[in-house]
Amino acid sequence: MYPLNIINVYPETIADGYGLRYAIYLAGCRHACPGCHNPDSWSPTAGEPFTEEIMSRIIDEINADTLLDGVTITGGDPFYNPEALLELLARLKRETRQNIWCYTGFTYEALLKNDVMRDCLYYIDTLVDGPFVKHLYDPALLFRGSRNQRILHLHPKSHTIAQEGGYRP
Repeated sequence: MYPLNIINVYPETIADGYGLRYAIYLAGCRHACPGCHNPDSWSPTAGEPFTEEIMSRIIDEINADTLLDGVTITGGDPFYNPEALLELLARLKRETRQNIWCYTGFTYEALLKNDVMRDCLYYIDTLVDGPFVKHLYDPALLFRGSRNQRILHLHPKSHTIAQEGGYRP
């Protein structure tokens, strides 16, 4: 596995996407958004190294929990290290078959411009994109902090997306 640090996991959360989700918080973020709710996650060395032992434990926990509706990858910004993210996403999808949400400060359009980042999208079912913008903060929003951020349901086989309010798995 490429170098990656993990800050925390929440085996069951309802705050990081629809349904009951297993949330994985990764270290590293270059966006440094003013007002960020998790600035301790900006350092790529925060937390602990994401080892094979940790990965195996996470996969076992996900597969053992029959109540889960999916997995959420957040941080930091998971796209801080896109090569490691690609490896993580492929393995999670292959070994758990779970619906995957991913949060990023990049926009969907920016991700498409980078080959590795674009390849990550193949494994992501729902992308929450865009940086946190303090003056657009809205506590009434579901699963995001500011009005510029979008919940995008990705359809890799048809290369289309549906923004929140349309298709919802």
